[in-house]
Amino acid sequence: MRVMVTGANGFVGRLLVQRLLAMETLRGQPISALLLLDKQLHNLPQDSRLRCHYGSVTDIALLRRVLADGIDVVFHLVSVPGGAAEHSYGLGYEVNLLASLALLDQLRELPGAPVLVYASSVAVYGGGLPARMDEAAAVRPELSYGAHKLMVETVLSDLARRGEVDGRAVRLPGIVARPREPNGLRSAFMSDLLHAYANNEAYCCPVSAQASAWWMSARCCVDNLLHAAGLDGAQLDAARVWQLPLLRLSIAQVIDALAATYGKAARERITFAPDTGLEALFGCFPPMKTPKARALGFRHDGSAVALVRNALNPLARVRRGRGAVHSAGAFAHESD
Repeated sequence: MRVMVTGANGFVGRLLVQRLLAMETLRGQPISALLLLDKQLHNLPQDSRLRCHYGSVTDIALLRRVLADGIDVVFHLVSVPGGAAEHSYGLGYEVNLLASLALLDQLRELPGAPVLVYASSVAVYGGGLPARMDEAAAVRPELSYGAHKLMVETVLSDLARRGEVDGRAVRLPGIVARPREPNGLRSAFMSDLLHAYANNEAYCCPVSAQASAWWMSARCCVDNLLHAAGLDGAQLDAARVWQLPLLRLSIAQVIDALAATYGKAARERITFAPDTGLEALFGCFPPMKTPKARALGFRHDGSAVALVRNALNPLARVRRGRGAVHSAGAFAHESD
């Protein structure tokens, strides 16, 4: 089994690589080679299965060399994030759209219809969402990032219909907790809030306490990516794009969950200065029902407290009893 990960040095990519190495098998077969593609690759373990390829996914010749000996499964994670893609249209167009289409085109020429797991995004829905949503919700992207994701979804589904690429696209919500570094994500406040509270630091939240967003931990995200890869393509219907189950949580509910895990002291260090434009895009998400995805075995974190623990892995510093608060709000969530 030869497996490839694009964007292997990214936040989710690094966790996925760790899991693949620990699993040793995928789709019932031993992983003989794990091909990693990114501009940089840091802190990798010593493992004879690793094949590191340094460069941009936009380099078509590089892609051809990486795939020259064949591939069985590809996790396509690399992208220019939404805010950066909107600011620099040409870069987003080249990476998020053209490079993805080029990868699909190269995969369709390989024997055996390789499996491709594509990290799409809830950005395909745009703003102005209805009061409740399900898997049949209309897609009306309002950012170039979402438009490009939707275009790739369409081509992926078409190639799956043709039997040339065994494509599977999963729409990801906000994934936490990303490292505290510039990343071009306008939704970065979701991760920044978690880190600040866990470290008892002052934080001014750019959306209100009532703002609601769609959340998933990176750990749960990797679980879902691996599950998508493992599905039996012969048993899947023509719909190869799935909205993942997710947690719909307000900022207040997330703070309750943080207080339940880290204690109440940091509450007073969280202040609010809502940006109306940002909140309109990332703070008005309605409940989302995903029965089809759940029936296939996809899942969310389970609760706000579980989200915090999965996102921050605070086992060494979690406080139980002294100063901890276990309010109903910390566990309340709206999901599918």
